Amino acid sequence: MSGQSLNLARKRDAAKLTEGMHGVVVYLLAISCVINLLALTGSLYMMQVYDRALTSGSVQTLIALSVIALGLYIFQGGFDAIRTRMLVRVGARFDHTVAPIAHRVTMDMPRFGFSGTEALERGRDVDTVRSFLSGQGPGALFDLPWIPIYLAFIYLLHPWLGALTLAGAVVLTLMTLGAEVAARRSATEARQAAMTRNAIADSNARNAEVIKAMGMAERAARRFAAANEAHLALQTRASDVSGSFGTVSKVLRMVLQSAVLGLGAFLTIKGELSAGAIIAASVASSRALAPVDQAIANWKPFVAARQSFARLRETIVALSKAGEPMPLPAPNRHLKVDRITVSAPGSGQILLSDVSFEVMAGSAVGIIGPSGGGKTTLVRALTGIWPTLRGSVRLDGAELEQWLEEDLGRAIGYLPQEVGLLDATVEENISRLAENEDSKAVIAAATAADIHDMVVRLPGGYRTPLGPQGTSMSAGQRQRIGLARALYGSPFLVIMDEPNSNLDGEGEAALTRAIEQLKARGAIVVIVAHRPSALAAVDYVGVIQAGKLAAFGPKEQIIRPGTASPHEQAKASPGLPSVNAFPIPGTMDKRVSA
Repeated sequence: MSGQSLNLARKRDAAKLTEGMHGVVVYLLAISCVINLLALTGSLYMMQVYDRALTSGSVQTLIALSVIALGLYIFQGGFDAIRTRMLVRVGARFDHTVAPIAHRVTMDMPRFGFSGTEALERGRDVDTVRSFLSGQGPGALFDLPWIPIYLAFIYLLHPWLGALTLAGAVVLTLMTLGAEVAARRSATEARQAAMTRNAIADSNARNAEVIKAMGMAERAARRFAAANEAHLALQTRASDVSGSFGTVSKVLRMVLQSAVLGLGAFLTIKGELSAGAIIAASVASSRALAPVDQAIANWKPFVAARQSFARLRETIVALSKAGEPMPLPAPNRHLKVDRITVSAPGSGQILLSDVSFEVMAGSAVGIIGPSGGGKTTLVRALTGIWPTLRGSVRLDGAELEQWLEEDLGRAIGYLPQEVGLLDATVEENISRLAENEDSKAVIAAATAADIHDMVVRLPGGYRTPLGPQGTSMSAGQRQRIGLARALYGSPFLVIMDEPNSNLDGEGEAALTRAIEQLKARGAIVVIVAHRPSALAAVDYVGVIQAGKLAAFGPKEQIIRPGTASPHEQAKASPGLPSVNAFPIPGTMDKRVSA
C-alpha cells in the first residue's frame, strides 16, 4: 500500500463524517439570516408604538402595527420551527451515516490493543454528536454570525448605544473563550476518569460469578466506588468552571441591558434619542447578546460534541484502508507462513518472531508449546485478527490483505479458545449471521460437529435463542456450537485454539471425526492443543517456544510414542530432549505436503 493511496483513503473516510453537510450548512445559515432579520420585529414595533401610535393617539395605527408585527412573528416562528426540524434530521442523518462506521471501528479497535470500554466509547460519541446537533446549541452557533445586524441597528439609533452593546458582546465572547480554555483540561480528565470507572464496572460485570463465589463483592464495589469518586471530583470541577462562567455572563448581560436603558434615558433627556428608541435599543441589545448567552449555556455540550467528533475522525482515519482488493478465487491449494513477526497491539511487545512453514491441502497441523509461548498469537496472525510486523501469511500465494474480507471469512473457519456466542438463535450463530441462511449447510455443519441431535432436542430447535454470550448453554455445548460455526460453509482453512478444552469423550471423538472429514475434502486444519487427544488426527506438529518455531515436521517424528504428553514435552528444555529436534526456521525448508 503506497503512502499516497493511504492518505487518499484517510481523506475519503474522514469525509464520510461530513458528507453532504456543506449544502445543509449554507441553507441553515440562510434561514438563520431570515430569522435574525425577523427578530428585529419587536424593536421596530416598540419604537413605532411609542413614537407614532402613542403620540398620534391613533387606535387604527396601533391595530395596523400590531397586525403587521403578529404576521412577522408568525413567519419568524415558522422559520425557527423549520430550522429546528432540519437540525433534528441532520443529527439523525449523521447517526444513520456514521453509526455503522463507528460500530465497525468498535469491532476493530480491540484487535489493535484498545480496551472494550474504549471501543464502546465510539458508539457513545455518535450519540453525543447527534444529541448536540438535535439540541439548542447549533441554533445559537448559527445565530452568532448575525449579531452585527443588531449592532448596526443599535448604532443607527445612536453610536454610543452601538458602542456599549459592542463592548458587551466582546466581553461575553472573551468570557466564552476563557470558559473553553479553563474547562478543556478538566473535561478531558473527567472523560478519562469516566472511562476508567466504566472499565472497572465492565470487568466486575464480566467476572460476576467469580466475584460472588470467592467473596470479592465488597472489595470490587469499593474499587468501583474509588474510581467513581475520582470521576465525580473531576466532573464537579469541570461543571463548576462552566457554571461559574455561565452565571457571570448572565449577570453581565442583565447589567448591560440595564446600562443600555440608562444610557438611552440619558440620551433622551439630552434630546438625542426618542422614548421609543430607548425600548427598541434595549430589546435589540438583548437579542444581540442572546446567541452569546446561549452559546455559553450550551458550551459544555458543544465541547463534548467537538471532542467526540474529533475522536471519531481520528479513529476512522487511523483504521483506514487504501481500498478494497480485487476478488480472488477461493483458495484450495496451500497455506504458507513466511517469516512472520507479530507484536501485541498497544504494547508493541514482540510475541512471535521469524516463524515459517507451509502446509498443503488435505493436511492437519498440531501446534504445541508451553503457555505464553506464542501459540494463540500464531492463531491470531493466521486468521488476520492481528497484523504482522514483518513477513506474510498467504493462501494460495496471496497475502491475507489481498482478499476481500467476506471472501476471506468464507475461506476460514475459526474456533477460539474462549468461545463467545452471539445473542441470536442457534441457526444464526452457526450460519455466521447469514442474511439468507442455507438450512442444509447449517445442518451439515451441525452434523459434522455432532450436535444435530442436541440442537433438535432444544425447545425451539435451530431457532432457539441463546441469549447473551450463550449462557443458557454449558461450556461444552458452546464449544461444539462454535465448532459447527467454524465448519459452516466448508471453509478451506480451519483453525482451532484448544478445541477440546471443554469437551467430554464423546465430544473429542466428534472433533477427531470432523478433522478427518476436513482432511478428506482437501481442507487444511491447524489445531493448538495441550491435550494429546486433540492431536489424534493431525499429520504434522509444530513446537512453539519463546515466540519461536522450535520444531516442525511429521507427528511421528516430533512426538515419540510412549513419551510424555505434548504439553509436558513442550515444557522440556530448549534442547527438546523428548522430541526429535528440528532445525530453527530458516535453516531448512519446512514445506510439507499431504
